[in-house]
Amino acid sequence: MKKWLFALIAVPALLVGCGDKEEPTTLKEPEMPAMLEVEILTPKEVAINEPIELAAHVEQGGENIDDAIVEFEVWESGKRDEGQMIEGTLEKDGVYKATTTFDHDSVYYMFAHTTANGIHNMPKQQITAGTPDMSQIVPEDEKANNNMMEHGNDTSDDAEHGDDEKNEKNHH
Repeated sequence: MKKWLFALIAVPALLVGCGDKEEPTTLKEPEMPAMLEVEILTPKEVAINEPIELAAHVEQGGENIDDAIVEFEVWESGKRDEGQMIEGTLEKDGVYKATTTFDHDSVYYMFAHTTANGIHNMPKQQITAGTPDMSQIVPEDEKANNNMMEHGNDTSDDAEHGDDEKNEKNHH
């Protein structure tokens, strides 16, 4: 009789435990938005003392983006600190434009700083204005790489001693 009583209590308890419970829904991983594609349309060689059209086409996932923020940063080779930011305005179909003029022969660089839908992309282009003396031009990429190396590789005596002291403490 005790077995029957136990069965009468245990079976319903098990059935309640196996009831229709809603399982917690698994959180979906947020989808990564498509990469912001920025194609610079500005010619790589331009004349001096004439208006130059800085232009970029912006798209994401194959669709034109007409609500991006586009700023063209332009500077002469070796004079990045003297560069200027020029706001791009939407012309149509994801194409943003601004105008500038180069008043002497040189090599210039341009970033098309572009932000849309929480993503930033900044392609760079070299622009040759007129016929500059290339022996006077500072290669921009080499200069940037040298600065990166200086910041990333600290070989001072203090840094070496600091590591030695840490190693000594770990061994004692």
